[in-house]
Amino acid sequence: MALSISSFLVVLAALALSPLCFAFPYGGPFLYPQFYDHSCPKAQEIVKSIVAKAVAKEARMAASLLRLHFHDCFVKGCDASILLDSSGTIVSEKGSIPNRNSVRGFEVIDEIKSALEKECPHTVSCADVLALAARDSTVLAGGPYWDVPLGRRDSLGASIQGSNNNIPAPNNTFQTILTKFKLKGLDLVDLVALSGSHTIGLSRCTSFRQRLYNQTGKGFPDFTLDPAYAAHLRTRCPRSGGDQNLFPLDFVSPTKFDNSYFRNLMAKTGLLSSDEILFTNNPATMHLVELYAAHNELFFQHFARSMVKMGNITPLTGNKGEIRMNCRKLNHQ
Repeated sequence: MALSISSFLVVLAALALSPLCFAFPYGGPFLYPQFYDHSCPKAQEIVKSIVAKAVAKEARMAASLLRLHFHDCFVKGCDASILLDSSGTIVSEKGSIPNRNSVRGFEVIDEIKSALEKECPHTVSCADVLALAARDSTVLAGGPYWDVPLGRRDSLGASIQGSNNNIPAPNNTFQTILTKFKLKGLDLVDLVALSGSHTIGLSRCTSFRQRLYNQTGKGFPDFTLDPAYAAHLRTRCPRSGGDQNLFPLDFVSPTKFDNSYFRNLMAKTGLLSSDEILFTNNPATMHLVELYAAHNELFFQHFARSMVKMGNITPLTGNKGEIRMNCRKLNHQ
């Protein structure tokens, strides 16, 4: 007897828990959690301490540091290219459309790198700092822990073109977003699980205004958006002005890493179009949303696995790239 679509999707979700690779469970022979155990044994402790201090000062910073790692990995791989300032022939990714109003936390990364350089000079890469800070931020917000594979090296350049084109946007269609994930070796489960990072953090009015007003400007909201929620959003996100007004991506528990984001999607109170379409545009992603909404632990397991997988997007290893002493510039500058 053939499997029903529901049964098939349950199997799909279960498969997402399988090891990434039998020979190299962390995705490759060059990245592994113990990479700095001898060369800089206090590295992870230093990162965790400074991230904890930053998040205690501002809860939003947890989401910001998590986003930095995501935006880095989707451009040229997980190589800290996002941290480079414009200089010489380098045009910084910080000025790209997806980044200029949404990425932050660079000062926290600077503080971590400065402390690491004092403890073990020219040893820990900025790319690994981003990966560790993303994990520690997730845990501090109440999310899952995972062992971070380490050993990445830092890029010798940036790509503002890649930053403009490769990072999924709030107004992208479902197929466009899925294609951007697939181009990075990520699948449907990774798409839904990683989108769950929007359980924390804030977004600007300009990122979702199109859902509140139709082209004639008469105020008819997106049919996938709950009318009462839309009315509430319009009070601080008018047809014009207020572009930078901030709204929680998960209004139920905006600073807690949990599965309420998925319950919001089912109630048509997902803030971004790119979030809500996971529940309205595809039966496979809809089923995953339902699974995660019902099973927080399953979401946590899938999220942790997908973060490891994302962290393995074309890293620089061996003699490639360099270990930057200052994350904002190349060593020879």
